[in-house]
Amino acid sequence: MHIGLYCPAETGHLNTMLPIGEALKKRGHQVVFIGVEDAQEKVEAANLDFCAVGVGDFPKGSAEKMFLELGELEGISALLYTINFFKKLTNIVLKDGAIACKKLNLDGMVIDQATVEGSAIADYLQLPYVTVCSALPFNQERSVPPVFSTWQYRDTWWAKLRNQSVHLIGSLIGKSVQKPAREFRKKHKLPNPESFDSPLAILCQEPAGLEFPRNALVEHFHFTGPYHTTSSRKKIDFPWDNLTGQPLIYASMGTLQNRLDNVFQMIAIACKDLDVQLVISLGGSTNPEDIPALEGNPLVVRYAPQIELLQKAALTITHAGMNTTLESLTYGVPLVAIPVTNDQPGIAARIAWSGIGEFITLKKLSPHKLKTTIQQVLATPSYRENAARLQSQIQSAGGVSRAVEIIEQAFTTKQPVIF
Repeated sequence: MHIGLYCPAETGHLNTMLPIGEALKKRGHQVVFIGVEDAQEKVEAANLDFCAVGVGDFPKGSAEKMFLELGELEGISALLYTINFFKKLTNIVLKDGAIACKKLNLDGMVIDQATVEGSAIADYLQLPYVTVCSALPFNQERSVPPVFSTWQYRDTWWAKLRNQSVHLIGSLIGKSVQKPAREFRKKHKLPNPESFDSPLAILCQEPAGLEFPRNALVEHFHFTGPYHTTSSRKKIDFPWDNLTGQPLIYASMGTLQNRLDNVFQMIAIACKDLDVQLVISLGGSTNPEDIPALEGNPLVVRYAPQIELLQKAALTITHAGMNTTLESLTYGVPLVAIPVTNDQPGIAARIAWSGIGEFITLKKLSPHKLKTTIQQVLATPSYRENAARLQSQIQSAGGVSRAVEIIEQAFTTKQPVIF
């Protein structure tokens, strides 16, 4: 089959989608990534075909510029910026994406849940498609707190009422992002104007044990475990000889909302008197020599070989991005989360709920509180035991192999994939 992939040109989404493309190609399918030019280098590094859209309106470098601007923000400001970004991108892709996809003569598409324009184009071309949740699932339920909150799961009437009230606000925000795609659907008289998820299969890279209890997911929703691989990532030089053999704490605030120098300083202060070695990845936001000196002499790098370091780590300090969280769990590493924006608060809440770590909000973050939390997670066996439990779930969930089997079945039968 000729299969098209579509997701945002951002590291976290690409690191989820490209391994799916690589696996499909290994099984004999022709795979093409449709997207803005900023994604091209990483797509071609994965040895996949690339089809550019929005070249005139969104030239190479546009996404990088917007992500750099986003890195300066946090909280509601970052959330609103993200919403406007996706709204702009939706307009651009709808403008010429359908024409490009029609010329490719695709047999099906694999589409990120965060991109409503992808499913609108697939429906317009009458193509079967599968939805992939790179972030937390957007599927709302009364008992599940909104993804942008750190609220804990509670099966009580008042919690459900609180959740439902905020879900209504979230739906209004969502409709603002979806407006261009809704107008596109209306113009072309497409079905299901209220749904942008696949009627055939929805894939979620979480292990089921990380997600809050769910009661209303469709039968064709599948928790497959993560799709991560190092094959499509650039080889990163790292001073391995500088590792001391002490328990390793790996700290990363991601590649977007990572320009919070005060957070890195607090992490360094919190770890300086502990018998650990701290490795900090700046996520490409700046060079180590360009930031103020950090206390305790941590090993600071612009980029880190994250998967390789996690295999040696005793603890991860993270912004609670989905990729870093799942990669830590893949190697049974407990976490301390410092969520910044978007779905990170929701992931942080799940880290605490599942017993694999703790979280501290930015407003409550201090070196003392962080040090105490680090010591608690390192010293309490249950955190590592729970991380090992989810590691086992990931190993048995099937990951990218199961995801590819579901995609193939969906495109071959054009029927909902239900196990």
